[in-house]
Amino acid sequence: MAGDKGKLVYMVYRAVSYGLSPLLYLHLQWRRLRGLEHPLRWRERFGRPSLPRPPGPLLWFHAVSLGEGMAAIPVIKHCIQQRPDLTILMTTTTTSAFKVIKDELPVGVIYQFAPIDTPAAMDAFLGYWNPNAIFLIESELWPNLILGASRKGITLALLNARMSSKSFKCWSGPVALPLISLMLSKFSLIAPLSTLEAIHFQLLQAPPFCIDFAGDLKYAVGDVCFSKKEIRSVEDLQLQLVNRPVWMAASIHKGEEEGCHLEVQKEGLNVSLRSRDERICQRTNIYVVDTLGELRSLYKLTPIAVIGGSFLPGLAGHNISEAAAAGCAVLTGHYVGHFSHMVVKMQQSNPLSVLKVSGEGELIEALSELFDDAEVLGAHRMAAKQAFLSLSSRVLTNIWNLINSYVLEKTFCPEIR
Repeated sequence: MAGDKGKLVYMVYRAVSYGLSPLLYLHLQWRRLRGLEHPLRWRERFGRPSLPRPPGPLLWFHAVSLGEGMAAIPVIKHCIQQRPDLTILMTTTTTSAFKVIKDELPVGVIYQFAPIDTPAAMDAFLGYWNPNAIFLIESELWPNLILGASRKGITLALLNARMSSKSFKCWSGPVALPLISLMLSKFSLIAPLSTLEAIHFQLLQAPPFCIDFAGDLKYAVGDVCFSKKEIRSVEDLQLQLVNRPVWMAASIHKGEEEGCHLEVQKEGLNVSLRSRDERICQRTNIYVVDTLGELRSLYKLTPIAVIGGSFLPGLAGHNISEAAAAGCAVLTGHYVGHFSHMVVKMQQSNPLSVLKVSGEGELIEALSELFDDAEVLGAHRMAAKQAFLSLSSRVLTNIWNLINSYVLEKTFCPEIR
């Protein structure tokens, strides 16, 4: 009965998304004019390919934006190592993700913009690329994608699965619950971020047998190799920072920058911009990295990283594992959203690994203590690095084992058994 109601709700969703297609086309054109869509590849958002599909089996990995896309890359690389016979298709939604990820993917991986979730766009995309399996990252639960793939017999997996409290409340409503229950029933694997996330998916009636744990893929993002270009760029910047106390305010949101630079502002602002290749001179006290894709390498230059998106109500934090992997002393505010499980896990591994501070006063006090006492700073840096290594050690192995047993063996059985 619940399944029938879910199908009915989906029929309504499909009809509405079909009817809205012309408006969505106009909306995407408006976004393109504002620079929010790729000026040349925007047609990919309607399922129109820009590259040929190679023959043979193909796996589709989809992430919405840069953070989720970066989390997928180590998994993609591991899949290529284990199964070089498979073609990998990677999609993201945002142009910011495209600018960075296109240079991070291994040779041979096909990169496209993801189609919008209308019947025509999704059916065209699935019909052309015809993937054998689809791996959605974190919270990309779109009805036309999931149910369209299921109709074609495509195996589905949700990796690093998470659901915010707001989304869980919305999906739990009497109208949405039958639809999400129907969608989740189509997955062969759901790998949640935490026990709480697993409970959320179970309460939304995901089949218990498809839920299994692997660890947080964002730990794998921090443990990466850097290109020669990145290394040269960082080495040049490192020379400019010699004999200067340095700390980084990373991923700062509007309204947070004033608190993070309160002490500096008292002395006056002397700012250099990385996008303009401005050098750091003796009077420079703020160096603004207004570029994309360099955060991981820049963590190598600073002993202290303050992770933004966490100091004001309504924010949801950012990935702290990259800073920990680089051996930074990690500070964050209290509004860490779905990264709360990461903070808790790291603090459980080592209480000194993440220092939570409230507001400007505590932040300034913590920074002063770290800079004034080399032993305290060293202890926090070592704790962050050790916690990262402990939590990241088997993430890729774990997720590969789940992908192989829940997805590939089912998809290609008995070929790979």
